Amino acid sequence: MSVDSNVLIYERIREELATGKTIKASIDNGFKLANSAIIDSNLTTFITGIILYQFGTGPIQGFALTLMIGIAASLFSALVIARLVLNIMISKKYTSQCWINKTVKGSFR
Repeated sequence: MSVDSNVLIYERIREELATGKTIKASIDNGFKLANSAIIDSNLTTFITGIILYQFGTGPIQGFALTLMIGIAASLFSALVIARLVLNIMISKKYTSQCWINKTVKGSFR
């Protein structure tokens, strides 16, 4: 799930950059646009974990608990930590418009 979340965020950022927005605006809009899909998919899986935990026994409950912990950690890392890392990279000038253009170039044919 966390890989899917990061792919969604990255693709939304690329789409925003392709429209000519700044890097900061693209990141902000990319996260905002990807939030609903990320939360929806993680919430659905979390509800499945609750159902498994409630009606399962023994190893099934252990699996469900592990699943729910993993989903919560994945959601936190995708929405909070990934955004924090990108904002730090931009504020420290680790990324540049040139780097972003190389990444986006050829993506939309």
